[in-house]
Amino acid sequence: MKATIMYGAGDVRVETVADPTIQQPTDAIVRTVVTCVCGSDLHPYHDMPATEHGQSMGHELLGVVEEVGSAVRTVKKGDLVIAPFAFADNTCPICKDGFQTACPHGGFYATPDTAGLQAELSRVPLADGSLVVVPGVTENDTAVLPSLLTLSDVYLTGYHAAHMARIRDGQTVTVIGDGAVGLSAVLAAQQLGAERIILMGRHKARTDLGIEFGATDVIAERGDEGIQKVLDLTGGYGSHVVLEAVGHMPAYTQSVGIVRAGGVISRVGVPQYEDAPVGFMSLFGKNITLTGGPAPVRAYIDEAIPLVLDGTIDPGKVFDRTVAIDDIPAGYAAMDAREALKVLVTP
Repeated sequence: MKATIMYGAGDVRVETVADPTIQQPTDAIVRTVVTCVCGSDLHPYHDMPATEHGQSMGHELLGVVEEVGSAVRTVKKGDLVIAPFAFADNTCPICKDGFQTACPHGGFYATPDTAGLQAELSRVPLADGSLVVVPGVTENDTAVLPSLLTLSDVYLTGYHAAHMARIRDGQTVTVIGDGAVGLSAVLAAQQLGAERIILMGRHKARTDLGIEFGATDVIAERGDEGIQKVLDLTGGYGSHVVLEAVGHMPAYTQSVGIVRAGGVISRVGVPQYEDAPVGFMSLFGKNITLTGGPAPVRAYIDEAIPLVLDGTIDPGKVFDRTVAIDDIPAGYAAMDAREALKVLVTP
């Protein structure tokens, strides 16, 4: 089968590798219908050291079950399924609390132990706890497939930011970042009842989609100038909620500068730093709550599928380019150059 392998910064290749096989009785083999490139895939694309053997890539998948292990009970051959970007048993106390990305028995794709999902076939561990069957839909229902794919990561990561911030009706919410996760956070904030949604982004095609998703204001400025713009829009008080969807220190600093006293900063941009201000002059003095983390999309996906199927939300609009699997390297390059917002991949 064909699979995507990254050998170092900027070096993405599509290669023929062995088909995956059932390794544990709880595994399933899933044939890809659609997958995609994630903004987080660009982090190693920028700075991964060169390696001889490379690392398989990808963690978002909508596909059809081809084979199941002897212990699998909830999915069967022929089911159209969504694979959340982390696999989990969905039965342990941590999963029951709704934090499947921290399942002590689970893990992530695109690691030395579990291959990535930008491939024609994938092995999904803990299939009963991880795979979610989409009822009444087949791979031929092409119009709805992109939005269903967003439930494996991008939309529900944006939703996780909004959910963890406990957005309430009437609040002002500021979203930092106009990538696919940031735009998904705008849509989620709108769904949760935010009265004003300020989107901080500089790319008009993206911020136009943000307005379609529910943004009421767009601020292109960054840093101190951007902070002042938000303060001006909020009477000097700042934003009740800040959803940070970038992951770099300037975005965190900007979040601290615009959050209202007693407010919440919710981060879902994968942090590219370990140390950040949390003391009296940053968070403590204003009673700021800092939350967020890897989105446990399995906790949200059952409620989100009907919203996609009945047209309440259409998060698949974040995909603005489609490539075949052979052209994935060009997809990475296009996203890195900001020529594409998010790239959909077909086998």
